[in-house]
Amino acid sequence: MAKVYLTTPITDAQVREIKAGDEVYITGTIYTARDAAHRRMVEELAAGKPLPIDAQGAVIYYVGPTPPKPGQVIGSAGPTTSYRMDKYTPDMLKQGVKAVIGKGYRGDEVKSGFVQYGAVYLVSTGGAGALLAKTIEAAEVVAYEDLGAEAVRRLTVKEFPTVCIHDATGGDQYFAGQSQWVKPDAMVKPKKPEAGE
Repeated sequence: MAKVYLTTPITDAQVREIKAGDEVYITGTIYTARDAAHRRMVEELAAGKPLPIDAQGAVIYYVGPTPPKPGQVIGSAGPTTSYRMDKYTPDMLKQGVKAVIGKGYRGDEVKSGFVQYGAVYLVSTGGAGALLAKTIEAAEVVAYEDLGAEAVRRLTVKEFPTVCIHDATGGDQYFAGQSQWVKPDAMVKPKKPEAGE
């Protein structure tokens, strides 16, 4: 396991160097989008419309930040549960997105997508949104302002801290970590999204 420092946009060569378990620190531009924004982007793609972001080499952070207090760039900005984006993620990877940031498990189709399209799944610490916000130097809404906290934002970040869970070769840090200590039949299985989630 290594420490990897990346500046966006991320290249295919850089993605191939990231391994499950690596600490990954991101500097540059990342975009925020949760399920409402993902749903809209995928619908617009299906209608032949362009994405509101430059997806090539992009990083998408699953977050709906709280409003900033006076003097702040952004409010608390902790990751949301990633499986809610599972049905949209393959479409986003196909457009050129190279990394997504969230928390929790991903489904098999999404994990296969990371390998197929050469991308990685990164996690950041849930419950530490105020601390994570300190790595964000600028924030602006770039699409879907009507969604409020779930609008798509362009964030400028400096050494935003994450850990790689799924790499572009099929590496799975959740599995690797559990397999050291847990019997195979007792390992945690990913939670399936409920209808409407």
